[in-house]
Amino acid sequence: MKLVTAVVNGESFVGAVPEGETTVIHLRGAERAMSGTETIPASMLAAIAQGERFLARAQEVVDWALRQPKPDYVFHLAAVRLLAPIPRPAKNIFCIGKNYADHALELGGSAIPEHLIVFTKPPTTVIGHGETILRHADVTDEVDYEGELAVVIGKRGRAIGREEALDYVFGYTIINDVTARDLQERHQQYFLGKSLDTFCPMGPWIVPKSLLPHANDLRIETRVNGEVRQQASTTQLIFSLEAIIETISKGITLEPGDVIATGTPAGVGKGMNPPRFLQPGDVVEVTVEGIGTLRNQVGE
Repeated sequence: MKLVTAVVNGESFVGAVPEGETTVIHLRGAERAMSGTETIPASMLAAIAQGERFLARAQEVVDWALRQPKPDYVFHLAAVRLLAPIPRPAKNIFCIGKNYADHALELGGSAIPEHLIVFTKPPTTVIGHGETILRHADVTDEVDYEGELAVVIGKRGRAIGREEALDYVFGYTIINDVTARDLQERHQQYFLGKSLDTFCPMGPWIVPKSLLPHANDLRIETRVNGEVRQQASTTQLIFSLEAIIETISKGITLEPGDVIATGTPAGVGKGMNPPRFLQPGDVVEVTVEGIGTLRNQVGE
């Protein structure tokens, strides 16, 4: 079961995509038909805040809905529009820089980071699977891609120990940490170059933690117009998922719905000789094992 925020007939809803990835179940609609009640939240943030209670109820509703003949709360996946699973995060997205050794070196670095590099992207950067990445030609000439595994936090916590860090995870999704390299270099920091509108495609869904018990060992691949540009495994992370959560939470309270992008492997356009930046019409696909593929096209 994968969890989505989708739109059909102008209504957004929290949905579940069963195994096979061909249909979407409107969870509140199915629950209402099943029991006459609506305990499933209308937003993904509220659903994440319910944690295991939501996941258990969602699975119960999905199992019931799949046994019903021609229900009106089940849609073909192609008939709905997928938003980012969390269309408007409550806070900035936490992002980890230079967390794969080869990527740290390909951009001209001479050393592997000894400490976690953390920056953020504002909620206004977030778009969903299939939505258009704005080219922002009036602002930047160097738009680049960065495919990443992202962690969705499920429980509130501070000073979280490494050994319990994954207990605070709700699930996983995919992020393309789109970057304006010239802005990044010009301003000598990450925020502006990472934070242009549409520069955080996210999705297509959230996979609950229980379905990905080995998130520190997942294949990740990024393709541009079908050409493989990035190919790695999360086993190559310099700082593991547990280390990331432990470090961020030492003095910052993590809350349900917080999103952490865990870093990108080597193969970005900036690192090529000559550099190959994204152009209008380019299609970027980021695939993470066990999750799926996030696909977006670059606009004018």
